[in-house]
Amino acid sequence: MPTASHPWLKRLRTLDVLALTALLWFLAKFLRYAFPPLFGTFRALYGVSNTELGTLFSALMAGYAVMQFPSGALADRIGTVRVIVAGALVASGASLSLFVSTRYALLTVAVVGIGLGTGAHKTVAITLLSAVYRDRTGRALGVMDTVGEFGGALAPVLVVAVLAAAMPWQSLFLGAALGGLALAGAFALRVPARLPDGGATPETDADTGFWTYLAAFTAPSLTAFAVAAVCIAFAVSGITAFLPLFLQSRAGVDAGAAGLLYSGFFLVSGVQPITGDAADRLGRLRVIAALLALAITALIALLVADTGLLAVGTATLALGVGIHGVRPGRDAHLMTIIPEDVVGGTLGIVRTSMLGMSAVSPAVVGYLSDVSTFDVAFGVLAVAFGLATAIVLGLALAR
Repeated sequence: MPTASHPWLKRLRTLDVLALTALLWFLAKFLRYAFPPLFGTFRALYGVSNTELGTLFSALMAGYAVMQFPSGALADRIGTVRVIVAGALVASGASLSLFVSTRYALLTVAVVGIGLGTGAHKTVAITLLSAVYRDRTGRALGVMDTVGEFGGALAPVLVVAVLAAAMPWQSLFLGAALGGLALAGAFALRVPARLPDGGATPETDADTGFWTYLAAFTAPSLTAFAVAAVCIAFAVSGITAFLPLFLQSRAGVDAGAAGLLYSGFFLVSGVQPITGDAADRLGRLRVIAALLALAITALIALLVADTGLLAVGTATLALGVGIHGVRPGRDAHLMTIIPEDVVGGTLGIVRTSMLGMSAVSPAVVGYLSDVSTFDVAFGVLAVAFGLATAIVLGLALAR
């Protein structure tokens, strides 16, 4: 029997778009989180302060955030493949320039270029995977997000290994650049044939502009869900930024235990393909509401827990499942309620709003913890989760 006749091989071939898209997201997250472990090296090499290093990373994230709407709107006009490939080429070129960087100014320009290049990926990737895997969008997005998390987790490990081996730190970015160029080439060759329109340029109204994308929010269901998504982003960012310090304020949790629990909090992001598949099968709003309820319950348990590492650890892992698990269903639901002709730009507006609140949240949590306590600060985050849950439940009941 010919090998090609095996059903599992045919099914495996349908995952090519997902694999390439997820690997590019892996590279984007790897590039982002390779910089913080190098801050000590940069400080010694370039004689810069911690403030300058913090500004450097903020510049990267600003470049990433500012690309959400333009990349989505551009994908509506010229196609998703072209935008993703262009972003990968920009990020790879910027990474390659780091290999020859000898001045901090050039490093800064390259870092901004990495932010801009990687910023063109996620919003457009969501629309792409939704088009290719219409019946399994949640699962596909869950796989992509999980692969991306592994990229973020691997980056610090490789940085430590490279420095321990006395290799130039630039070698990391040379490898990333070569990998990015290879993935961009494979993406450009393979993906267009797998799209419903063959990768043709979308037919869009020449008058489509920012106000046209804003007009999509006249639909109450989209506006309400976008508000819920922004509330979720606010809560998740605050929790992620200060969870280790918050855990150390619990009885029986020292810095070492808090670090291990923080690692576990990210490791459980592996549930995303499962929660995404559940959202596809059981209804996205229902699964989102259930995961938000889990996150609120776990957060409240952490707020009231006063004894026992086991109780704190269980609640922390449950919080991680709720926070990470909600992403695939959230993104898949957005793709079902945004009009198809403006999907890229409109999703870009939503994601820009989410990233903006994500940037504000750590500052709010830090301020509240200084003037009051971490319990008060995390209580505010629980309220944000509660508001998001109420909105999602309301939308589910309205359906």
